[in-house]
Amino acid sequence: MRFSQKLKPERLYFVVIITVLLSLVQCVRCQDLNDYSGSVNNSAVLPFITELVYARLSNLTTSLTRDIGDQSSFCVENQSVFLSPNVLEADWNRAFNFSNNLDFLSSCIQKTQGDITRRLCTAAEAKFYFNSLFGGAESANYLRPNKNCNLSSWLSGCEPGWACSVGPNEQVDLRNAKDIPERTLDCEACCEGFFCPHGITCMIPCPLGSYCPLARLNKTTGACEPYRYHLPQGRPNHTCGGANIWADVATSSEVFCAERSYCPTTTKKIDCSSGHYCRMGSTSENRCFKLASCNSNTSSQDIQAYGILLIAALGTLLLIIYNCSDQVLTTRERRLAKSREAAAQSARETAKAQQRWKSARGAIKKHTSGLQAQLSSTFSRRSDVTSFEKLPKPEAEDDAPPMHPTTSFGISLCSSVQSQGNKKEPADLMKTLRDIENDPDHFEGLNFDTSENRMNLPKGKHISTDSQIFKYAYAQIEKEKAQQQEYQDLTFSGVVKMATENRIQKRPLIEISFKDLTLTLKAKKKHLLRCVTGKIRPGRITSVMGPSGAGKTTLLSAIAGKAIGCNVTGSILINGKHESIHSYKKIIGFVPQDDIVHGNLTVEENLWFSAKCRLSVDLLKPDRVLVLERVIESLGLQTVRNSLVGTVEKRGISGGQRKRVNVGLEMVMEPSLLLLDEPTSGLDSASSQQLLRALRREALEGVNICMVVHQPSYGLFKMFDDLILLAKGGLTVYHGPVKKVEDYFAAFGINIPDRVNPPDHYIDILEGIVEPGKGAKVNYKVLPIRWMLHKGYKIPPDMRQTAQEIATSSMAVEVATETNHDDAGAEEQSFAGELWQDVKNNVEIQRDKIRLNFLSSQDLSKRKTPSIFKQYRYFVGRVGKQRLREAKIQAVDYLILLLAGACLGSLSKGSDQNFGATGYTYTIIAVSLLCKIAALRSFSLDKLHYWRESSSGTSSLAYFLAKDTIDHFNTVVKPVVYLSTFYFLTNPRSTFADNYIVLLCLVYCVTGIAYALAIFFEQGAAQLWSVLLSVVLTLIATRTNASEIVKTLANLCYPRWALEAFVIATAERYYGVWLITRCGSLLKSGYSLHDWALCISVLILIGIISRAIAFFCMEVSTPSGLYVLDKLARNIVVDISTRAV
Repeated sequence: MRFSQKLKPERLYFVVIITVLLSLVQCVRCQDLNDYSGSVNNSAVLPFITELVYARLSNLTTSLTRDIGDQSSFCVENQSVFLSPNVLEADWNRAFNFSNNLDFLSSCIQKTQGDITRRLCTAAEAKFYFNSLFGGAESANYLRPNKNCNLSSWLSGCEPGWACSVGPNEQVDLRNAKDIPERTLDCEACCEGFFCPHGITCMIPCPLGSYCPLARLNKTTGACEPYRYHLPQGRPNHTCGGANIWADVATSSEVFCAERSYCPTTTKKIDCSSGHYCRMGSTSENRCFKLASCNSNTSSQDIQAYGILLIAALGTLLLIIYNCSDQVLTTRERRLAKSREAAAQSARETAKAQQRWKSARGAIKKHTSGLQAQLSSTFSRRSDVTSFEKLPKPEAEDDAPPMHPTTSFGISLCSSVQSQGNKKEPADLMKTLRDIENDPDHFEGLNFDTSENRMNLPKGKHISTDSQIFKYAYAQIEKEKAQQQEYQDLTFSGVVKMATENRIQKRPLIEISFKDLTLTLKAKKKHLLRCVTGKIRPGRITSVMGPSGAGKTTLLSAIAGKAIGCNVTGSILINGKHESIHSYKKIIGFVPQDDIVHGNLTVEENLWFSAKCRLSVDLLKPDRVLVLERVIESLGLQTVRNSLVGTVEKRGISGGQRKRVNVGLEMVMEPSLLLLDEPTSGLDSASSQQLLRALRREALEGVNICMVVHQPSYGLFKMFDDLILLAKGGLTVYHGPVKKVEDYFAAFGINIPDRVNPPDHYIDILEGIVEPGKGAKVNYKVLPIRWMLHKGYKIPPDMRQTAQEIATSSMAVEVATETNHDDAGAEEQSFAGELWQDVKNNVEIQRDKIRLNFLSSQDLSKRKTPSIFKQYRYFVGRVGKQRLREAKIQAVDYLILLLAGACLGSLSKGSDQNFGATGYTYTIIAVSLLCKIAALRSFSLDKLHYWRESSSGTSSLAYFLAKDTIDHFNTVVKPVVYLSTFYFLTNPRSTFADNYIVLLCLVYCVTGIAYALAIFFEQGAAQLWSVLLSVVLTLIATRTNASEIVKTLANLCYPRWALEAFVIATAERYYGVWLITRCGSLLKSGYSLHDWALCISVLILIGIISRAIAFFCMEVSTPSGLYVLDKLARNIVVDISTRAV
């Protein structure tokens, strides 16, 4: 009381009013609004009544969300059963959160005199309306008959834009989702901000982003504008009401807030101001970016300037990357070249100085010897003679290295070696050497010591810099040159002495012997090799000669274990043991006939990569550089070492130099067995002899060299140690030393005419072009049998009769002309039988390939090559250089993508109805096609190189991962290139980041598919499949009204997931009034708003699976017998042609 007495009357009045209002609010919240229908015009009470109505409306929205949640879960965000019932869902909250402005609700309360809650749709009526939309009703304008609107009862409230109220004594529970109340009284026009559907008698608030004013009658058209409904006939007192529909934009576009304006409330529309843009259905205006051109009353901003800036920034970045990387590589190569040249010059000057010092010291010794002889003669004759005997001899140099022979020739040489002071060779050793020179046929070959005898680095010196490495390498090379100069005559004694020097490296020895080796083609039962017996020895160069179709390449392939599609009989022994040749693949080199060399790498880069991947990891870098420099020096490639090898499109080094690089790739890995298929083809005489001298250097280290030669010159022919001469059908005519071949054939009356090259003459005889001669006792058909009889080999059954007649009859020539063909009495098969046989043969060939590629054999080479990780680093470096040198091709790819994005962005404008799905469909086709075609080059053009490298033991996994790693650069850049034009021309509602992520995953996916196509198919077929898959899979993925089988297939197509990810990213930006449009579009397409992460994951998964398939195909389809398949095919063609004739 004291406190109230102190208050002034006006303040006391204000406190009372506030207390009454608060009490009234509490009463209103627990009583019906009709009890205060007279207070709705009271400005003090109206806000509280409005809050009460909005609270009930919010409860209705929450209840409605739960009731239709199962049907709308695919298109509503944050739809979770774990949310509290009192928490509004995000999308529904965006659509019906009117808390910022409730003026439209207050206006409706005043218009209906507080009867608004009796006119609002209950949860059952709202559910009835939305179920009609999602349930496939023919039109949202006409709902199914219900309790209030049916054929027997059609009130004014059933007309569009009108609503009715329930009875005065009936209580309405807005949250009731089961029963529709009877609403038939006091029908009148719908309030502003609400829509009253045609066919129900209640009101539903318009969602945010819509504009729902009262309609006005257009007397000219009779329509209630801005809506599309007309007044009912027969009811003259009926007027236009409010909005009548809220559905998708195609059906109810008049409800949506028009573009170029925004609607902060559902009853207010404001034009967009300058510097802002307003899209359709906007609740606020969006400020334009700084660089965007934005006119007043515009629906979108022009952000093409950002696209131009992005293109410029990306182009500048790419130019910096390519130019700087290329400049760094060029500068590094130039510095290495200078260091190399300086080291080579220093080594040459040092060698010359040593040679001059040696000459000067020899002259001094001679002068001293002569002076001593003169002085001794003045004292006594005896003293003179004694002194003269004690003088050192000129040829016994003090600095000459002592001989430590590690070679045995059937007898021990070590016991014959004298001490360093005695340089004279013993008589038994000299006698042995002379015997071997005179009769090399009985010489069993050099048996070098295989202990590790690597050139050691200078003691006390740590070689680390490039200059030091080059000095070490060239110093060793000059020493070797000096050695070769000393033994330039290359007599057998000189060769043995050179090979037994400590400074010559010895390698593990591989001796190959074969007995009754026969290869029969499975497809045609044709002999490619037959009863071939012999041996190729380490330290010797064996040449394989014969006419075309004699099986020369087949013999090499059989020795290398690469014969595919053949039945192999007989035995091949390695060092006298039955072991797999694949156990020694790390120390076996195979030089194919075709020059399979990387054209976009320099000569040195090709050789250095082969050395790094195939030499032992225990070999230090200086020794690896020494091996590389020695090979380059011996092959005469110094002048072109920094030149690109070249391709068909871009000329590089000459054909002869390319051939020598092809051989050098195998020489740098220091093989113990080196097989070469026609290495001298295409070379002139000088280049061929230079190559043979390099191979001779390899043979001195104990390398077993066997090579196919096609009609060599006489000088080249004399450089070989052994000869294997084959006749047609793979039969041996001669196998032995080259020095003995003329004597062997002379015994049969086959003499070499004057001025005729012996190998040419023998091959012409075996071809049947030249007759053996008048005095010859044989012809070319019986020469193989003569060899078998000469060596005492087992003769095949079909040749035994002829062999007996040759041995017993002097009419050998006539008898031998009766040949016995294996297939003479073969029965002719039907077409179906031959077709079935071919299918079986192809299956067997593929089985042999798989078995060969996945063959696991024990490694007996005792060479530890680099690990997969190191090889991966080497491959990454090589592929990176190749990509840098293909910058023009990359630029063309980027330019095409840029133009594709500009064209599609100009033609395909984003549609609000399908969220730009049409433009995204074109995007998927274009990006898939262009990226696949570009990715095909990664493996299609390098198949031959991979097959060669993998057959030599390099890691297939490292090769594949390196290619994929470098291609990730394009995977990251290409989406930016495309979006820089497409995105800024279409200006979709989705963000640039969302589009980039989807495109990034799409490019990753299609790149993996392109890998599989490039490996599995030939280049032309792979390109065709790339086009077909991009188009056909996209068409299948976009079929919405298809059968279940097509839908199942669509789920397996990557375009379906890419398109869904694009649509979802855009649909998320459509909310409020767009909610039904979003749900309808997603429902029609079968998409879900919550599957964006799933779509991204599926695209990545398809990319990973396709890469795994590509790698598996690469492993399976590797034709390890690639170099023999062409020969086999030629034999088949020749056989078919012969039969046809």
